[in-house]
Amino acid sequence: MALIAAGALLLCLGLIITLRTVLRRRAATVLSRPAKQIDPLIAGALRNQVSLRNCAKLPGSGFVPQREVTQLELRDHIRILRDRWILIVAATCRSVSAASVFSIVQTPIYSTTSKAVVLTESCGTTSDLVQGANFAVTRVKTYARLATTPLVLLPVIESLDLRSTAVELAKGIAVSALLDTSIMDISVTDTDPVRAAEIANAVAQSLTDEVQKVEQPDDPTAASPVKLTRVQVASVPTSTVSPNVPLHFALGALVGLALGVGLAVLRETLDTRIRTQRDVEQGTDVPVIGGLPFDPKVIERPLIVHADPRSPRAESFRTLRTSLQYLDVERVERSFMVTSSIGSEGKSTSSANLAISLADSHARVLLVDADLRRPRIADYMDIEGGIGLTDVLIGRAELSDVIQPWGRGQLFVLPAGRTSPNPSEMLGSSRLKQIIEDFNRTFDCPPLLPVTDAAILAKSVGGAILIVAAGRTQKQQLKGAIVALASVDAPISGVVLTLLPTKAPGAYGYGQYGYGNTYCEIPVEPVASNFRRLRAR
Repeated sequence: MALIAAGALLLCLGLIITLRTVLRRRAATVLSRPAKQIDPLIAGALRNQVSLRNCAKLPGSGFVPQREVTQLELRDHIRILRDRWILIVAATCRSVSAASVFSIVQTPIYSTTSKAVVLTESCGTTSDLVQGANFAVTRVKTYARLATTPLVLLPVIESLDLRSTAVELAKGIAVSALLDTSIMDISVTDTDPVRAAEIANAVAQSLTDEVQKVEQPDDPTAASPVKLTRVQVASVPTSTVSPNVPLHFALGALVGLALGVGLAVLRETLDTRIRTQRDVEQGTDVPVIGGLPFDPKVIERPLIVHADPRSPRAESFRTLRTSLQYLDVERVERSFMVTSSIGSEGKSTSSANLAISLADSHARVLLVDADLRRPRIADYMDIEGGIGLTDVLIGRAELSDVIQPWGRGQLFVLPAGRTSPNPSEMLGSSRLKQIIEDFNRTFDCPPLLPVTDAAILAKSVGGAILIVAAGRTQKQQLKGAIVALASVDAPISGVVLTLLPTKAPGAYGYGQYGYGNTYCEIPVEPVASNFRRLRAR
């Protein structure tokens, strides 16, 4: 069993390496085509391991990924076994179950053996003895073929009263002879152990009688030069030869293990979703500046920094705040755009909590909801969202009329206002560029790929923070977002992973810190009080 387990482990590792190599070679075949036949971004999506670390900036084309294949390491193979162990165990259990069912439905078969030896009547010199032994060895082959003929089997059928023909009985009889010996093994397999022993002994006896008749000289008084004698009587077997239950179990486990590993490697290869920081690092050189664990109650309490400042998720926002303070330290402008490659990645909640964290550190923060298609900041912050950025851009209101203070710190919020039918044109206006130059704060923007708003706005802000949802965002979507930002020369400050699991292997683990003790809740003033403060200006 130890050898079988070791062989199964080697087979699994070999299968992983083989499948990954085959799939990479197929991707490399696509990537080896001329540039006119395949788009670099599509090539990166097919390869899923394209690195943007070595990007060539071509005039008018943005950043084009170079054709670089990252090397797999042993820890990648171990990670596949660790992450997909449930699939591997399930496949192994199913295979063992199938082997068990196969063994149960099989009819038990028993086998027993009787032995006979061919002797020659010889005397005289040593040369005569050698010739007699050689003659006996040659006779063994003849008698072995004679044992399964009707001449031998018909008397057996008659003596045992068997309900089968000589041809059917011969199928369960195997006669063999050891090399260079005069000993024959007569093996019989049957579903009845007693009948198997009786048939083996009867065949040996019938063969002895027939050999004596065949080898009898013409002179009745002369002795036969060859004699066949039984040396072992077949006994009743107590164990079956088929089905071999331990062997079936071992083969079932081995096949199931190999199948499970193959399926795990296939799923891992076809799964293009970003799950860990390593997936981001393999696809781009943009640094990961933070990670936000998944919160099942995010709908009930979107402002986790305010609602539960001691939670691990709140601490992750404070860690992200510290990372932002060290980003681009030589840059004078401190405005950031928070965006994502697709929708529902936690962009709005992340920007709101990040703004609160920045304000808790005694920073003066302005949070602008620039998502003019589906604004959410006003609802999350519990402020009036009827007027906002759109009213300022069309000249209907002044900034001092729409900017609303939040809490008791230095946090101010500029809601999106009414949805606009042409948000791209409004965000690309010179008026918004002037506003961005006046205010150096955090910006919240719509998803990058579905609409063009973020790409228009990205060049005007100091840096873009790209939100990536773990287990939801595809690798090619992240690469497409980075290429889209690079095409307009927009600086990318970093990537923030959201929806990180808290219980899976390699899960997010900030819960052990407990820095939340030093932070207190910040009361939110009513909306009416905010408006009174604005009117009093």
